[in-house]
Amino acid sequence: MISDAVLVVDKPSGPTSFDVVRKIRRAAGTRRVGHGGTLDPLASGVLPICLGEATKLAPFLLGADKEYEVAICFGVETDTDDADGAVTSHGEATSLTAPAVEAKLALFRGVIQQVPPAYAAIKRDGRPLYDYARAGTPIDVAPREVTIHALELTAFDRPTQVRLSVRCSKGTYVRALARDLGRALGVGGHVTALRRTRSGPFSLAEARPLDDVLSALAAGDVQSLPMVSLAAALGHYPQRAVDDALARDLRTGRKVPWAAATGSSTEPRVCLLDREGELITVAEPRPDGLVRTLRVFAVANGGKSSVKKPSQAANLR
Repeated sequence: MISDAVLVVDKPSGPTSFDVVRKIRRAAGTRRVGHGGTLDPLASGVLPICLGEATKLAPFLLGADKEYEVAICFGVETDTDDADGAVTSHGEATSLTAPAVEAKLALFRGVIQQVPPAYAAIKRDGRPLYDYARAGTPIDVAPREVTIHALELTAFDRPTQVRLSVRCSKGTYVRALARDLGRALGVGGHVTALRRTRSGPFSLAEARPLDDVLSALAAGDVQSLPMVSLAAALGHYPQRAVDDALARDLRTGRKVPWAAATGSSTEPRVCLLDREGELITVAEPRPDGLVRTLRVFAVANGGKSSVKKPSQAANLR
């Protein structure tokens, strides 16, 4: 039986994130499947797949920081800002050097303004930007504030083979970063390969290749899958265990004082867990001093979950 949990998949380059969801739905025999952060078709790496009650986690997973390894070709721009697009311009990059790239990286660290790529899934008037781009309709998109926590040059074989490591906030487009870095260097640039190495608490170390996941699901070998419990999946939020009475009140929608549930926590959001370590709710304080439950979760698998749970020392605080 499929658990209410997050399955950490190593997505290959090629399929869309929804292609992965569709394949897992079919293999698992359940409709309650979603993902916790889109990856472009060209991109590979960590793709959290939410099963059952874990589909309610998606809004909270999307807000987590991400880490990437990206390969860039300088001297060429494309309409998609990656190698899947049509070439739109060329620049003279043969004399570009690693120190020149290093010098420009400083412009993109910290809080920056970034214009999303023309081919992006974000919507304008109910339509994704890529719809307008495919129709040849130019759209002016306002810059958005994102944060680049870390940006390092990891390899420079030649201007057409440059690699960077990136740690960034939600909403950051690495394709746009490559485009803007190329323009800052005066030569243009686009992404040739992109691999997500971390998404919030999930890393490549625990991810399994998509084909392996599908094979295990087909064989009913659920125990071998990299399943992470709801509470562990939100390990980047403060977490606090409550007693049985408060757990019942929270699950049934009764009014609960914030101080009683969280010990007067000053955090804007807290995960409240029962004594078994199962996630009850993601909550925030109301102005009247009560708990506002943003999502309430059913007891995973009737209280018999076999997936990884957070340790008391590491996650209950």
